[in-house]
Amino acid sequence: MKTNKKNTPKRRNLKLWGLSSFILFLFYGTFAIAQTISLQSFATGFSSPLEITNAGDSRLFVVEKGGLIKILNDNGTVNTTPFLDITSLVNTNSERGLLGLAFHPDYATNGYFFVNYSNNSGNTVIARYSVFAANPNAANPSSATILMTINQPYDNHNGGSIKFGPDGYLYIGMGDGGSGGDPQGYAQNTTIDGSNPTRVFLGKMLRIDVNTTTAPFYSIPATNPYVGQTGKEEIWAIGLRNPWKFSFDSATGNLWIADVGQNVHEEINKTNAPLPAGLNYGWRCYEGNATYNTSGCPASSALTFPLVDVNHNTSACSITGGYVYHGTMYPNLLGKYLFTDYCDSRIGMVTFTGSLTYSSNFPGNNFVSFGEDMNKELYIAAINNGTIYKITDSTLRTEDFDKSGFSIYPNPAKETITLSNTNNIPAKSILIYDISGKKVLTKKVRETNIINISTLAKGIYNVSIIDTNDMNYQTKLVVQ
Repeated sequence: MKTNKKNTPKRRNLKLWGLSSFILFLFYGTFAIAQTISLQSFATGFSSPLEITNAGDSRLFVVEKGGLIKILNDNGTVNTTPFLDITSLVNTNSERGLLGLAFHPDYATNGYFFVNYSNNSGNTVIARYSVFAANPNAANPSSATILMTINQPYDNHNGGSIKFGPDGYLYIGMGDGGSGGDPQGYAQNTTIDGSNPTRVFLGKMLRIDVNTTTAPFYSIPATNPYVGQTGKEEIWAIGLRNPWKFSFDSATGNLWIADVGQNVHEEINKTNAPLPAGLNYGWRCYEGNATYNTSGCPASSALTFPLVDVNHNTSACSITGGYVYHGTMYPNLLGKYLFTDYCDSRIGMVTFTGSLTYSSNFPGNNFVSFGEDMNKELYIAAINNGTIYKITDSTLRTEDFDKSGFSIYPNPAKETITLSNTNNIPAKSILIYDISGKKVLTKKVRETNIINISTLAKGIYNVSIIDTNDMNYQTKLVVQ
């Protein structure tokens, strides 16, 4: 962190076209229309939110830089009492703070979760806590067990993300220690400094097994590349500058790392599963695909270059990594990796082959973190205004629907929707289909324009409005 337009369906007579053809068109049309990202304010009032995650249930946990973890419920309310308060332990100067949170894969059984924070000396701490057995909304502050303390020479480039991989191990993203240009060459260094031995972890991705009950309360996975070399066995990969958010694709296990650049280049690194060990992501030898400082560097063939090199000569300055979307509400986003930038309020979308597109701008927001709920729907946090937004796909109407003057609101919706029309075309009925083509709701709308949808499950639906001339107009509806 530093602080071909698609064809759209035309009006058809449903009787002439045939219901089956109509349903098939709607179904395949769902995937033919380009997606448009929109944001729905989900909760406000947070102080410098830096992380959003879940514990396998409907709650979201929001990490604030100052040392609080708050519970955000699925109705948008925030619990008055924080889940955890470690403000007295946390240094918030510059890029320091409470930076990361990860729940153990067996959290429902053992109650363990892990945090990454900067202590009052400015050093990185990886610690384990546990939830109170009698209160799932409160952690026990006295349960802290420190696993690692890593010396930090500067107050920036701390990384901060911690995530459990599909292998069950805890991955820890470490920045290069700070300043600019990695002056001490920490990201490529694998020689231990006797005066500051833990600095060998800077600019690295660490991987540890936290399923042990004896000090230091973690062990080294047998496939780590430096096994047997005391003091650096925790290292899994090297050559990172400041990995500001990484995540694992929940469907494939692939690892996506967003690494903040120095001057011009931001990186999106994708490592396919099964994950190899001993990778070198190239910093400070390369910044993105461009040479930076190749003195003493290995051959480029030994390095792992980014899937996407994001040039930030424009308005960007510091990339924020996100997730590959695997929710059910927005099929157009399926399989795309979403990311953003602190200085550029657009959301980028990357395919698995590296094709990149952007949303429109969302001015007034400095985005610093994405989050994923238990249903794989995505959220994004703005550090400057303390708002958590839900990410939606606003590609919900066909061109013909818009031209007719019809509109459905709210959309997304929960209990009811209202149908309106500015062109005064009388509507006769509304038909709603799930994406498999099954009709799930039919309503006559001459008597009322308010339609109860409370019986519909969460998801995306295709909607047909039939007017009094038996003309139909199509759109999409998202039920939350």
